[in-house]
Amino acid sequence: MSPLLKAVFLLLITLLQSLSLAAAATNLFIKSKAAYYPNSSQNGTSDGACGYRSFGANLNGGDVSAASALYRNGVGCGACYQVRCTRSDLCSDNGVRIVLTDSGASDGTDFILSQHAFAEMGQTADSGKSLLDLGWVNIEYRRVSCSYPNKNIQIKIDESSNFPNYLAFVIEFQQGDKDITSVQLCETVSSTCKLLDRSHGAVWAVVSPPTGSLSVRMLLNGGDADDDNSEEESWLVPANNIPANWSPGASIDSGIQMN
Repeated sequence: MSPLLKAVFLLLITLLQSLSLAAAATNLFIKSKAAYYPNSSQNGTSDGACGYRSFGANLNGGDVSAASALYRNGVGCGACYQVRCTRSDLCSDNGVRIVLTDSGASDGTDFILSQHAFAEMGQTADSGKSLLDLGWVNIEYRRVSCSYPNKNIQIKIDESSNFPNYLAFVIEFQQGDKDITSVQLCETVSSTCKLLDRSHGAVWAVVSPPTGSLSVRMLLNGGDADDDNSEEESWLVPANNIPANWSPGASIDSGIQMN
């Protein structure tokens, strides 16, 4: 092999190794602790800080969680994580996939799971009961994609809305592993857009909203829980619009999914 080809070959090997290490780094587990809501029902809470209401209690089969640092002032709402406990005699290898729906902390834990999700980390139903008896466990976790088969993103008009003076809505069934960092509300006819405020959690709101049929534009970013600027931003524009005569409690099927 000529010196030039050998140099190119070594360069390619080095590049492939770097790419492999980068890919592996994105899948690394982070060590922490997890507890559970001691006074909750088996599923999640209907009054979580993300503002999902009853949707948050039953989302993902009730496998939901509160978090403190991962909540990120509401940006973390809707993010999914694989959480698995580390006791080999009780814990399964896969653990449980949870959706973040609330903010909360308990004695240095990163997650406060629903009782259902906490027990799901066990190898068996009996192991799950033993985990619940412990109250908290050492865990490891990583960010994963959210998946809701046969579901498009839903725009749910919040009950606090007051037509036509105040409009607030929640974005439900947020797929993929990217964060929604900004939302614009646009007049369909004129394409004039207004940047919305994050009222709290996953609730986006505007006083004196535009009139007529309205479209929503969502800015997607990264997916890395530790770095909001880790990837290039992109806008996602639903296919369906909020009707001109919107009303509190209504749900609009966006007609699209997040990748």
